[in-house]
Amino acid sequence: MAQPRAGGALAPFGYPAFRAIWTANLVSNLGSTIQAAAAAWLMTELTRSHVLIALVQASSTLPILLLGLFAGAIADNFDRRRVMIAAQTAMLVVSAVLAVMGYRGALGPVSLLVLTLMVGMGTAINQPAWQASVRLQVGKADLPQAIALNAMSNNLARSAGPALGGVMISIWSVSVAFAANALSYVGMLVVLARWRPEARRPDRQPMLQSIKVGLAFCAGSVPIRKVLLRGAMYGFGASALTALMPAVAHDTLAGTELDYGLMLGSFGVGSIVNALWVSKARRRYGAEAVVSGATVAFIVALMLMARSTALPAALVAGFAGGSGWVAAMTSLNVAMQLRSPEAILGRCLSLYQAVTFGSMAIGAWVWGALADQGGLAFALHMAAGWLGLSLLMRVVAPMPRREEGRVDVVQEPGQSVSQSSSPASATPTTPETGKA
Repeated sequence: MAQPRAGGALAPFGYPAFRAIWTANLVSNLGSTIQAAAAAWLMTELTRSHVLIALVQASSTLPILLLGLFAGAIADNFDRRRVMIAAQTAMLVVSAVLAVMGYRGALGPVSLLVLTLMVGMGTAINQPAWQASVRLQVGKADLPQAIALNAMSNNLARSAGPALGGVMISIWSVSVAFAANALSYVGMLVVLARWRPEARRPDRQPMLQSIKVGLAFCAGSVPIRKVLLRGAMYGFGASALTALMPAVAHDTLAGTELDYGLMLGSFGVGSIVNALWVSKARRRYGAEAVVSGATVAFIVALMLMARSTALPAALVAGFAGGSGWVAAMTSLNVAMQLRSPEAILGRCLSLYQAVTFGSMAIGAWVWGALADQGGLAFALHMAAGWLGLSLLMRVVAPMPRREEGRVDVVQEPGQSVSQSSSPASATPTTPETGKA
């Protein structure tokens, strides 16, 4: 049977459900990046320890490692829309607590890490359900483009959010940035409450048995094992750039919170530029070429950041890093989604996220510790060396070939966002070309 041809890079916007959720997610991502920038900068003012500064990033990714498998089982055993609503409500509450404590001047290094860790726990629960729900928003042929556009949403926020966060901190305070993030969840909660996808009847199993089934499938799939290994290798090395960026801005460049925001913004701009063409590049050259090229780009970024003595050089490094980041992470995500059966999709994606983002959390701690011992430049150079060694994985564990291990995804077109209880189908005509 002939496979449906994919639409263009922006074809998923033809589906009302995807369009509404993507827009709300952009606002939510914007709030998240504002809060992340504010928390990282606040930590540079609370302590001189590079480990603690790096742990601000680790606190948002470590829960994915610790809770990821349970979150995947929850996503497959329960209504994914309701799971997302519950998780995002919890994150709103914790962000509001951060804002109140910041306003009262009650935040210290430990309380800041604990609260950002709690936000990360909400993210860990939300992500598998969020990633798995993309199939309910678009048609099968447009799934890779939808994943790329979700990555672009995150990186649009990375472009503007840190700079906005820097402005908020400099004009008002970190508490305003935390409050802005709390408010950013409201739009997503409204959209999710109105969204009525086609009812899915999960085959519920005991939690541990459900996790065992997902692990057994992933362990028995050679293509998935390759993706997991590549994600772990890349995430560990790439975590150094964003984990140490606030320390570079504060210590090496003697910059302000706005300078740090611009550095993160350059990372986001690089991600956006690549997100628009990465699907086309992957179809033309294959996933291995894209992931290897992205690794090289990130090595360049780390080397540039290590040698940066002025803001312009750091901005170039951020741009190169963002370009490599979105190309690699989007390709890994697509490879995982296309090789995971619908019934256990949440568990497969949660394992991928636990491995990839867990390695980032561990990496952030390792690079922070190395920076305390040998300096920021030394840690960044070591991370570049790690990614250089990871290029050997193209021989040991190459990315799956185009049709290797793919599953047949039976997918109905995305449903519209409506207040009615019945799903409203929307099947747009898309050109015949080509949040997670």
